Amino acid sequence: MSVARSKVAFPETPSILLERDLRIAETGATDEDLLLAFRWMSYSRFTDQRIFELYRQGKMKGTVTVSDGNEGLVAPLALMMDKEIDCVSWTHRGMPGHLVWSDHLGDHVCQFLGNSGSPTKGREGNAHHGDPANRSYPMISHLGKMSSNVLGGTESQRRKGHKAIGITFFGDGGSSTGEIHESMNLASVLNIPVIFVIENNNYAYSTPLHEQFNSKLVDRAQGYGMKGIELDVANIEENLKVFQDAIDETRETGRPMLIEMHTLRLLGHAGYDTLDYIDPELTQKWLDEDCLKNLRARLLEKGYRERIEAEEAELKTFVNATVNHALKLPMCEPEGLLEDVFSPTTTPITWTPETDEGKPLTFALAINKALDRILADSPESLIMGQDIADYGGPFKVTKNLFKKYGRTRVINTPICESAMVGFATGQAVNGHRPIVEFQFADFATDATTQITLNAATYHFRSGAKAPMVFRFPCGGGLTFGSFHSQDLEALYLHIPGLKFLYPSTPQDAHDAMLAAYEDDNPVIFFEHKNLYNLLKAPVTFNPNYKDVWQPALRRQGDFATVVTYGEMTLWANEAIQYLEKEYDLTCALWDLRALNPLKLERIQESVRKTGRLVVITESRRNVGFAAELVARITESQFFDLEAPPLRITSQDMPVPFASELEATYRPSTNSILNQMIDWIEAE
Repeated sequence: MSVARSKVAFPETPSILLERDLRIAETGATDEDLLLAFRWMSYSRFTDQRIFELYRQGKMKGTVTVSDGNEGLVAPLALMMDKEIDCVSWTHRGMPGHLVWSDHLGDHVCQFLGNSGSPTKGREGNAHHGDPANRSYPMISHLGKMSSNVLGGTESQRRKGHKAIGITFFGDGGSSTGEIHESMNLASVLNIPVIFVIENNNYAYSTPLHEQFNSKLVDRAQGYGMKGIELDVANIEENLKVFQDAIDETRETGRPMLIEMHTLRLLGHAGYDTLDYIDPELTQKWLDEDCLKNLRARLLEKGYRERIEAEEAELKTFVNATVNHALKLPMCEPEGLLEDVFSPTTTPITWTPETDEGKPLTFALAINKALDRILADSPESLIMGQDIADYGGPFKVTKNLFKKYGRTRVINTPICESAMVGFATGQAVNGHRPIVEFQFADFATDATTQITLNAATYHFRSGAKAPMVFRFPCGGGLTFGSFHSQDLEALYLHIPGLKFLYPSTPQDAHDAMLAAYEDDNPVIFFEHKNLYNLLKAPVTFNPNYKDVWQPALRRQGDFATVVTYGEMTLWANEAIQYLEKEYDLTCALWDLRALNPLKLERIQESVRKTGRLVVITESRRNVGFAAELVARITESQFFDLEAPPLRITSQDMPVPFASELEATYRPSTNSILNQMIDWIEAE
């Protein structure tokens, strides 16, 4: 494979590092195979040693981690993978993989230094980088979360016709996380050829094995219907053939596999870890079992001393020269930080011209119509969720789509909200455009890490696009109780990198779905459940569908400016009509439609004219989005106001079940009207 070139003029990469591919013959590993693996293991160890020295010298900050003891696992697998088509995510013990996969050593050193040569522009932590353009997915600190990204990328590659596999690494501690179990089950159910590799070094930070789990980790493979292999990192000669067979089998069968590798804890969890919780005799035992040291000794016995020592000298010289060069680079500048929170949208979809004249559709059928159009016109699209195939989803929004487009485009997933979003994220970064349905918006809380800390931040920390839509059936009024009725926009709006659309009419629902799908960022699409069958109106293809990113003026008025969105638009409109009829007061009603990015210029102009502001949301009052809207508008229009702003929201309590109680919990036409009348009369 070709070596990716850095944008910085680092020292020239030695020619011995241009050989990055390894294939083991049926007869087993040759000396040349072992020498190649040893070269990359040594190169990684030299790099980690210099990094650790810089940390101790105070020249490097952050959570500095090294791969000592893992090289005999990571380096061979990296060399054996097909760097042109395969997918991977390394852990913080994965320096050999980063070095093999792509980029110059200097890029990786600069990443640890966090300076201007960093491939993430200093925005991501030391070991938290990858190369998403070449399907190396950058890890996040929430252990196990990257496994589902690798699933998505690998499945995306297979959709593109590549006979790709994925390898995802995680530790013995990370193996206990729910994401790992969700991902293993999802890979097995959907037949995704991913090798799950457990780096078992006996400790999760300071927690020993006996406090993490009972039984053997490799046995978990059987529970998910996949092959399990248990290896010891010390046996590298035998392991190389096992690795090759595992990769070949996974590539051919399309089935996932689990490898538990017993590695060594030669250094602490990170640079600051003193290892005082481990018996020094045990540490010495591990040092004596060091795979790299012992493989070197065996190769020296075979007569390769001169070659090995010459290569080691060349590698050390290169590492030192590169580190010295990296240390001279300037630190990062803050320019472009806010601009890079979102990816620019540069992927317009060519929609097929409309053939019908816009027959009346319910809100739910308007979304269905948009999804149908997306699946028909965009081959990169797919929809996933629970019960969305034959059943058509709990609200029948995906009805008939499975019958029309089949399992490859409309995917029933197991109940695995977090892995489902991680799976979609991997697909999105690799060029597909998934639409993820949550049965209820409330259930998205199980995927909050994937939504907010992974998908939402992908572009900022790696430069990669992550175009996907999360469908959130939300809101109350249907007596579904606390776990099926919430509006959670305030929870997710706090996190940068997500866009939000919340339509209130069938036509807007159709337009918003197209606009959300076309955007090159993660978009949360709120669908108020009470609107699904409450409204019916003509729906047709609107060439100006992207206008939904701007607020819509629903009623003209000069007494007050009322701002709302979603179902509350209906009840606010009814209350305003009553005020006009009984009090002769007209209010401008603004349907926000897009909650992020916020376009408030026209609303601010309206407040300038009316001098009064009312904000209505179904979400709760405490730290709710209504407070943000009031703050955003009044901080520029404060001196235009003739009265204090009015917030009308749901009450600060869990959503009650009984209809009479739920009616008290959330705004209605009457409660909106009463609060507005009290507000008016208080002037």
